[in-house]
Amino acid sequence: MASAELQGKYQKLAQEYSKLRAQNQVLKKGVVDEQANSAALKEQLKMKDQSLRKLQQEMDSLTFRNLQLAKRVELLQDELALSEPRGKKNKKSGESSSQLSQEQKSVFDEDLQKKIEENERLHIQFFEADEQHKHVEAELRSRLATLEMEATQHQAVVDGLTRKYMETIEKLQNDKAKLEVKSQALEKEAKECRLRTEECQLQLKHLHEDLSGRLEESLSIINEKVPFNDTKYSQYNALNVPLHNRRHQLKMRDIAGQALAFVQDLVTALLNFHTYTEQRIQIFPVDSAIDTISPLNQKFSQYLHENASYVRPLEEGMLHLFESITEDTVTVLETTVKLKTFSEHLTSYICFLRKILPYQLKSLEEECESSLCTSALRARNLELSQDMKKMTAVFEKLQTYVSLLALPSTEPDGLLRTNYSSVLTNVGAALHGFHDVMKDISKHYSQKATIEHELPTATQKLITTNDCILSSAVALTNGAGKDGSFFSNNVDFFVASLSYGPKAAAGFISPLSAECMLQYKKKAAAYMKALRKPLLESVPYEEALANRRVLLSSTESREGLAQQVQQSLEKISKLEQEKEHWMLEAQLAKIKLEKENQRIADKLKSTGSGQLVGLAPETAAVLHAPGQEEAAAKTGPEPVQSTSLVSLFLWPLAFEVPDVESREDLIKNHYMARIGELTSQLQVADSKSVHFYAECRALSKRLALAEKSKEALTEEMKLASQNVSRLQDELTTTKRSYEDQLSMMSDHLCSMNETLSKQREEIDTLKMASKGNSKKNKSR
Repeated sequence: MASAELQGKYQKLAQEYSKLRAQNQVLKKGVVDEQANSAALKEQLKMKDQSLRKLQQEMDSLTFRNLQLAKRVELLQDELALSEPRGKKNKKSGESSSQLSQEQKSVFDEDLQKKIEENERLHIQFFEADEQHKHVEAELRSRLATLEMEATQHQAVVDGLTRKYMETIEKLQNDKAKLEVKSQALEKEAKECRLRTEECQLQLKHLHEDLSGRLEESLSIINEKVPFNDTKYSQYNALNVPLHNRRHQLKMRDIAGQALAFVQDLVTALLNFHTYTEQRIQIFPVDSAIDTISPLNQKFSQYLHENASYVRPLEEGMLHLFESITEDTVTVLETTVKLKTFSEHLTSYICFLRKILPYQLKSLEEECESSLCTSALRARNLELSQDMKKMTAVFEKLQTYVSLLALPSTEPDGLLRTNYSSVLTNVGAALHGFHDVMKDISKHYSQKATIEHELPTATQKLITTNDCILSSAVALTNGAGKDGSFFSNNVDFFVASLSYGPKAAAGFISPLSAECMLQYKKKAAAYMKALRKPLLESVPYEEALANRRVLLSSTESREGLAQQVQQSLEKISKLEQEKEHWMLEAQLAKIKLEKENQRIADKLKSTGSGQLVGLAPETAAVLHAPGQEEAAAKTGPEPVQSTSLVSLFLWPLAFEVPDVESREDLIKNHYMARIGELTSQLQVADSKSVHFYAECRALSKRLALAEKSKEALTEEMKLASQNVSRLQDELTTTKRSYEDQLSMMSDHLCSMNETLSKQREEIDTLKMASKGNSKKNKSR
């Protein structure tokens, strides 16, 4: 499984790697295409520059031609100015000169008109070229902006892919290291498993041989000694005591206690409901204090007054059932005899409900026939009558299933074991149906109470009674809901507990066999308790013999031992007195020392010299010693083993051991205990050192793996940084080239604008001059 998982992981990682490589190739193709587009744009810019240069040359030639024409016009004007005085002198010659001047003027006008048309045509061409150039420039700028945006987007994609590629590489390397470690561990485990399998096979072989021998021996013993097998027949097997499941019994008792609490709440709610219904009949529609009620309601009230004799036994039956479930019994349907009594009490309550149902329906019809009943109130009464029928039907259904569950404890053939689970589920469904019916009753009764409260003849007594009935109906609804949810939550446990019975059998056959089994269980428990009685404490035989020898060999009597005890008590009292004396002396010495230190400190403060600086450690040590003695005296004796022989020398003073051998034994035992303690400490230290050595070794291996991975990652980071720097250089170069081209284009445009403005000024001057000439000619 581990190898298959590893192969699956490697395949997924290889697919991701191939996808990343394909994306990288696509991005490379996109970068190459963008470079080709930039080269094409550069060529287009070169062509546009050439066209602009040609246009500039044409503009230069036109300006030169315009200058020539302007000079010629000036010459002609000068000649005209010279020819005017001559015309005054010679009229005859003036006529001929006027003809010549008119001819020249007509020629000049024609030339000027041609030049003006040619200038207009050139101006239109220049304007069209300027507009085309601006349009081309705007297109190129927008395309350049889009290309720059695409380049930034591609760069971001490339950065993201490189980052993702690096993350995947790191992840793959980490997974590879983990998988290598895991593979090594799995190989070790496989080797260990192989060794274990070999050992297990050997053990299995030995066990098979041993068990086969035991089986033959047990079969021979059974054939020779056992008269019959009681588990073979179900009648005899039912008498065997099953294994005691204390947890099952405790849980069953807990569930029975919860059911008892729910039944008590339900009984209280039913009592309140019937009692308050009786009070309502005495009040509405006719108040018994004012007028006599109908005979039907009197009979109905009489029956309702007997509700406690039918409802209270339900609580008592459930209480008896709870008390029958103890820790020592075996709780199954065959042994719960008290369930039959609860079923009988429930049957008597169902008879009570059947008896009062027609009276209740007739009472509601009587309310509908009264003059105070409105149409809405009549509808609510009809709904309540239907709800009461449903309530009686639900209780009958519940009583049927409960009586079926009580059959195994009385009649063995009354209910098959295969039908136990279906009966239990139907009990839960009946409880949920009872909850639904009570919800409808509480809802309809609340609507009825609100309508009756609005009547003008409604009294405070009726209002309070209706509120009490409504609260009891709500309590019944809540109790039914709790019962239903409780039973549905525990139905699985009930179904599982039905299989709890004798071993190797389908269960208890009859209630009689179950009762016999319980008697046998009590006898077995009593026998086990008798066996578990603790024996009285007694002295072992060897120890008693040794004590008898000591008593016989000792020459000391009881009086001598009493004297020794008295002497030891006196010594103890003297030692305690001395201890108190020395404690007081130590306290006095401590007080004197504190006073002396205070005096020295005051003297130092007064003199201000630092001569007694060296006394501080000594005084601190002296102060510390009495504090330690006082702490030791306060804490008292502790169970700490001392390495000194002071405790050993105090033993003779306290107890006066007369024998030398006992002293040697005490010394020997003391040193042996000390040696055992030291060896245990040494073993603990050795185990800690081995643990620390193993941890250090594992950490060193992890450190070596981490260093190797760090080196590989640093190399990959270097390569990635180189690629990033290269891409940044390419980007900066492309940006610079684009900026240079834009600057050149802007310079060309500025120069063209200047030339155009100059040409426009020249054309304006020519127009002005032509207008002035035309005016002069007209004046002439």
